Amino acid sequence: MTPLFVRPSDDRASAALRDAPPQAPGLLREQTPSPHPAVARIVVVVPVHNEAEHLPACLDALGAATAAVAIPVQVVVVLDACDDDSATMLTADVSTVVVDVRCVGAARRAGFDAAAPTAAESHTTWFATTDADSTVPRDWLVEHLAAANAGADAYVGTVTPDGFDGWPPGTGEKYLREYDASPGHGHVHGANLGVRASTYRAVGGFAELDADEDVDLVDRLRAAGAPIERGAQVPVRTSTRREGRTRYGFASYLRDLADDQPEAATG
Repeated sequence: MTPLFVRPSDDRASAALRDAPPQAPGLLREQTPSPHPAVARIVVVVPVHNEAEHLPACLDALGAATAAVAIPVQVVVVLDACDDDSATMLTADVSTVVVDVRCVGAARRAGFDAAAPTAAESHTTWFATTDADSTVPRDWLVEHLAAANAGADAYVGTVTPDGFDGWPPGTGEKYLREYDASPGHGHVHGANLGVRASTYRAVGGFAELDADEDVDLVDRLRAAGAPIERGAQVPVRTSTRREGRTRYGFASYLRDLADDQPEAATG
């Protein structure tokens, strides 16, 4: 079984190089000067559909990541068709967008649209996104910012599962065998993704897809020749719940992984 979030092996960058425009052999942070001015503002979008259980931890982690950088950070929570207590979990320091589309791609797009910079400011604005059932590390935005200021137009990061309690024996081990957590990896996760606002705008932003909206965006970034850093320094801890909020998301991949275990192991 091919893991849901991995590109074919013949389309992967090496661990030493990042995706880059055809005229450049790769993006090396220590050697490639940024063609853009330094990032002066960050916008983080979190799509939410009935995430009252996980949202406080998500926002606490984002607060710590925000405090770790010296530039302004706007956190935008997009409440999408929520009928639980998610709205009551929001803190005063986050912006809120309310939609009723039940579509993660449309929700991410609505969040960035609401905080869109002017054309002139888009070159110095960094868009980042994560998920409500995930917690980012304290240096998450530090790493995104470093990649951006070194020349990356996008940052595609990794995730770390929060445990496999309740899953069939062997599920966690198989996940680790099939997951590439090294720099230059081939995964795409909406829980750990960033892009310069001007580049995001140039490729059309998130499509209104209810699955693989993150993969779709990265595919268009690559097709446009945007330098992409596939980093592994700041993995985002994400839920291993069985029932996710999207039909073909991380939970679906884990269920497929568990079903692929030998019968004796699944019990």
